[in-house]
Amino acid sequence: MRTVLALLAGIALMAVGAAAQTSPVARREVGSLVLENIPPVPPSLKESLRRWENVRSAAFEDWLADGSMLISTRFGATAQLHRVAFPGGARQQLTFYDEPISAAAAQPGSADRYLFLRDVGGAEYFNVYSGGLTGGQPQITKDGTRNQALVFSRDGKTAAWASVNKGEQDYAIVTWRPGDPAGPRIAFKGQGEIDPIAFSPDGGTLLFRHLISVASQQLFLLDLATGAAAQINPTTTEIAYGGGVFTSDGKSLILTSDEGSDVARLVRYDLAAKGFSPLTGAGPWDVEDVDLSPDGRMLAWTVNEGGRSRLYLRPLAGGAPTSVALAEGVCTALRFSRDSKTLAIGWAPTTSPPDVWGLDVASGRLDRWTSSEMGGLDPAQMAAPSLIHVTSFDGRPIPAFIYRPAARAGRAPVIISIHGGPEGQERPTFSPVYQYWVEHLGAAVITPNVRGSTGYGKAYLALDDGFKRQDTVKDIGALIAWIKAQPDLDGERIVVTGGSYGGFMTLSVFSSYGDQLAGAYDVVGMSNLVTFLEHTEAYRRDLRRVKYGDERDPAMRAFMEKTAPLNNTARMTKPLFVVAGLNDPRVPYTEGEQLIAKVRAQGDEVWYMLAKDEGHGFRKKANRDAQREAETLFFEKVFGLPPS
Repeated sequence: MRTVLALLAGIALMAVGAAAQTSPVARREVGSLVLENIPPVPPSLKESLRRWENVRSAAFEDWLADGSMLISTRFGATAQLHRVAFPGGARQQLTFYDEPISAAAAQPGSADRYLFLRDVGGAEYFNVYSGGLTGGQPQITKDGTRNQALVFSRDGKTAAWASVNKGEQDYAIVTWRPGDPAGPRIAFKGQGEIDPIAFSPDGGTLLFRHLISVASQQLFLLDLATGAAAQINPTTTEIAYGGGVFTSDGKSLILTSDEGSDVARLVRYDLAAKGFSPLTGAGPWDVEDVDLSPDGRMLAWTVNEGGRSRLYLRPLAGGAPTSVALAEGVCTALRFSRDSKTLAIGWAPTTSPPDVWGLDVASGRLDRWTSSEMGGLDPAQMAAPSLIHVTSFDGRPIPAFIYRPAARAGRAPVIISIHGGPEGQERPTFSPVYQYWVEHLGAAVITPNVRGSTGYGKAYLALDDGFKRQDTVKDIGALIAWIKAQPDLDGERIVVTGGSYGGFMTLSVFSSYGDQLAGAYDVVGMSNLVTFLEHTEAYRRDLRRVKYGDERDPAMRAFMEKTAPLNNTARMTKPLFVVAGLNDPRVPYTEGEQLIAKVRAQGDEVWYMLAKDEGHGFRKKANRDAQREAETLFFEKVFGLPPS
């Protein structure tokens, strides 16, 4: 019997090899990019993409000591730091690196100093640098460490951040006093991921969190003099906390908590009484961000209402909240100025790029600090997303946003774009990529929030944990059926795409519903959760096991192997496009390459783009432009559109 099976297996391999030989791989390299089976891009396509590729955005980083803003935006190849002195003022560029700046924090009490984070090649081992409006930008941390969560004490005399060594999983809290020749020191060694949040007003205590999962965190107060850490609200219950700021008297904390609730609420924690009191009433949506003015008088917070943000203010002492009127969109930052007079608001509207606004607290006047260029595009012509709900296999409504093209002859092809995370949420913000797909391809873009997404309560968040993971794939199956029933959508031309976990979902949907799709487009996605967990960086492995399941458990490992897209490629007969970064610390590029080899061995078509100078997604403009061009060619092919 074994001899017969071996003979049959040999015949099968010979047949696969013969099939694969009929489709040789066309490989070429362009700059840092490795391209396989991707045809050359015609000049006309490059020209049609030019406006969309030159859309800019601005993100708030911090308030500088003189009342100006520190923002990040891209004028060259990558996002760099800029200073804006007043509303509508010119952007003064401060950093000039080939690699993007990932975060920054200004030093209180200093005329011009700030700290920022930068990595190399997308490897996400961020070093801390000290910068200023003039002068050098020395590196403070050692290579081979990952540093994150920069915070300063109120007097600016101490900075703190989290740090982990390459190949290790336990973070430490590091403190640094500017000008101290001894350099940074370890203030506390933790287990797993720990991140500083805020200093007490006197600078003697540091609030930090231990991140167990998105649904579960623990908060601690670290006495910086003794190194002792005391847990706030010790309990075995899983609680998600957010924000975290000391009141001006140092006696309380303002934060969000979902303890005793399905959604996060705004609460106050009395440090002496060790008890919580609510600041907002019960509601159906999460409070997602919060800040308290430095003078301790005014409270600002946002609520995630089905994906859209709503901004509110009220005195901490009490009173009815005031809603701030902003264009429909999503809040990306919320920070009071050091004099408490202005609230910086990062805002991402639905039909124009993210920008930064300032709210005068006394008068309620909104001032626009940045106006990002749209590459010559007209915001009025952008497709505004509409909210829909699709009934899934178990009767559960699954929310999704749809961007519809302008009316034209025939049914529109459809691109289903699935968010990453997995604890992420598709939100109605401006995306030049989605807008280009709508305008150039005439496609409808649907962005679902399958079970397991954030923003809909912790019960919804837990619906895809562990052995329930395939239920999310069924949610997309229900969406495919919904598309086929719509009179304006072409159910025969559906492509699924996503990045990171969205890439895993893309491949899972492709392996389950490939016969109902026109193709699939996977960006830095996992093809097998077992090999992913075994090879992702150590500092994030345990955090992922909480959500996906532990591959070391025999039953879970068997489930992961059984459901892995890598082991279910029979339905992957339509064209597939895979994008990866060579330096990706989260999802190693080998996750894509092992799938590519399997699908090609079946004789099926795969396009592949690998960037040698990128990690988990492309951050350099030249690479992003090349990705946009190649994906357009791919969509034109699978949708049967005339080539550009």
